[in-house]
Formats: sequence, structure tokens, C-alpha cells
Amino acid sequence: MFGLFGGSAPKLSVDDIQHGVEDGSMVLVDCRDPMELRSTGKAKGALSVPLATMAMKCNPSSPECLPEFKNGDKTIVLYCASGARAAGAANMLRQMGHTEVQNLGGLNNWAMGGGDVVAP
Repeated sequence: MFGLFGGSAPKLSVDDIQHGVEDGSMVLVDCRDPMELRSTGKAKGALSVPLATMAMKCNPSSPECLPEFKNGDKTIVLYCASGARAAGAANMLRQMGHTEVQNLGGLNNWAMGGGDVVAP
């Protein structure tokens, strides 16, 4: 298991996250920009929602909100390159009303935890 950024959040393993994504109780979000994804790939099962588009794509009151974020009933697990943008994104999502938000850190945390990375 790895520690998640952002305070007293429970620790989740990559296996926990993979199972949550598979059973629909979690959404794994890559908040890096598209150029980064093209050069390094992304975690298997992750949605790409760049930080710059998060206000539109993850806000339940936005007409452009993705279905995964409409009900607010899923745990959202964020990652970026190092964890800093994911921490900012987590704060933004909490302000939008999402209560279960976790910061995985960076893509490297995912890979070191045994998670598959999908090539660009």
C-alpha cells in the first residue's frame, strides 16, 4: 500500500483501486495534460480529465459533466505526474460537492503498486 496525499485519508492499494474501478464504486482520474499522456501512457482504466477541464467535466451542475461524476456516489482517485496537481484537483472536486476524493500521487505510484500502464 502507498500513502495518499491529502491528510487523514485511508490508505488504498492499487488492487483496491482496480477492484473499485471494475465494480463501478471508484473512478480513477488522470489529471495530466494530453501531451503528457501521449509521452507516458496512463493507468489502465483511468479517465483522462486534464486539470484545465475539470471544472466543466466533473461538476455535477455543469452541462458538460461526465456521467461518472453526476451522482457524487463514487470514490474519485486522482493522479498526475507527482501528486501536486492531483492535490489541487482534489480540493477543487471537494468544493464541487464530491466527498470521497483521494490523491494517489503520481503515475509512478500506480506502476510501483503493480498497476498496468496503457501505452499511448
